[in-house]
Amino acid sequence: MARPLLIVTEPLPEEPLAWLRERCDVVCAGAGTPKFEQSIGRAQGLVVRTYTTVDDVLLGRAPALRVVGRAGVGLDNIDQAACQARGIEVVHTPDANTSAVAEYVFALLLRRLRPIEPLSRPIALPEWEACRTTRGAAREFNELTIGIVGFGRIGSRVGRIARAFGARVLFNDLRHIAQTHDCEAASLEALLSTSDVVTVHVDGRASNRDFFNAPRFALLRDDAWFLNTSRGFVVDESALAEWLHAHPHGLAMLDVHRTEPIDARHSLLGLPNAELFPHAAAATRSARLRMGWVVREVWNALANE
Repeated sequence: MARPLLIVTEPLPEEPLAWLRERCDVVCAGAGTPKFEQSIGRAQGLVVRTYTTVDDVLLGRAPALRVVGRAGVGLDNIDQAACQARGIEVVHTPDANTSAVAEYVFALLLRRLRPIEPLSRPIALPEWEACRTTRGAAREFNELTIGIVGFGRIGSRVGRIARAFGARVLFNDLRHIAQTHDCEAASLEALLSTSDVVTVHVDGRASNRDFFNAPRFALLRDDAWFLNTSRGFVVDESALAEWLHAHPHGLAMLDVHRTEPIDARHSLLGLPNAELFPHAAAATRSARLRMGWVVREVWNALANE
């Protein structure tokens, strides 16, 4: 029996890639490269991550394709309806990065809430006392109200951790949430106007595009911290920039962006109260490995067929 041909368009950890190569002929090639173009017409499987768009145009050039694997959580870059119409199975790793992203949220918060700098030299008593005074934090975590928009896998994990720190936690979600983990359901308006920190964990549905716009930013407290580790397109970045200009004590921390990588035209770049990060919330070895093992689901789809 001939070995199926699979294309991997973005880097995977070596272990799942080696496992896949034992079972399939694997071509590692980015979409649009000559090697990709030479192989897509014969490929039976396709493994992508974040920056490969699987749309009707690509699928029309892949008549042998039977399965698409997304090494990650969201399926925003895959046209699922077009895949379904062609009988192409779509598989992904929905819980692969829950812990990593939740940890990242608290890494961002704690580095701001409790900035810690080690001593690098001996210092005299007056300077020692000054360091102990000037490096003190204005607030403790248990004094904060954390607002979570989107209470799915990651949002609920963030809620459980924040409650363990003693914070009050509000959440808003489209669904009825039965297991609240001692967090409080709230309307979006109440959450935005009440929370010290608003952290976003919504999914990639089309209705979430520009979900955070000027009217919703206007509801935030003047000194609110706004975090987005979900999808870049859920934030109107120009509206956020205007809010930050008008509220110098506010702060935005964004790990995802409407266009990646960011360029010199990014409306938040250079603002003193905006911090931009390179889509790294899931960048742990364990999370990457769990996402890479989507190759098992890809192989199962081909083998079962």
